[in-house]
Amino acid sequence: MFKKSEFRKIKNQGSIVFNSKLLRELNPMERYELLQLCHRRKYKEGEFIYYQDDPGTGMYFIEEGSVRLQVNNNDAENNEKYILDIHAPSEFGTMSIGYEIRRLSSALCLTDCILLGFFKPDFETLKKRHPETAVKFLEAISTKTMKQLEQTMRQLTEHIGVESAFSILLKSQFEQETN
Repeated sequence: MFKKSEFRKIKNQGSIVFNSKLLRELNPMERYELLQLCHRRKYKEGEFIYYQDDPGTGMYFIEEGSVRLQVNNNDAENNEKYILDIHAPSEFGTMSIGYEIRRLSSALCLTDCILLGFFKPDFETLKKRHPETAVKFLEAISTKTMKQLEQTMRQLTEHIGVESAFSILLKSQFEQETN
């Protein structure tokens, strides 16, 4: 028979499977395949999961608890932080799967947390075992990233104007192509 803690674990993972916006395009079996590769980790309140500018090694699904994503302004005169608090069943760190980028924020546990980590080697395993699921998962990440870029460009346009916003976008695009 199931212990209470086992039942709660299954219930929480089920919440991730059926409520994650990122996994929406995957069918239940594909979601299950992906979550079987995740690593369950426990963090204490006040513990950092990762720090801003760390190499992006994987992403996390929040099974239990709350996490604060914070971006530190490294300007000596202005040490402001941008903060966003997220809760189960959210996910974060998605751009590190499939992309070689550093962490844009630090992730701090606001409560004791249980997270499911999905790391680059896990994605490689998913590609070998279930290539169709891996493609759909990467498409979901790409779609999420493109929507974030679109929203960022819209907000930049409102704040600094169309010319400046698109010059930033185009300059960064062409600098990457020449490097």
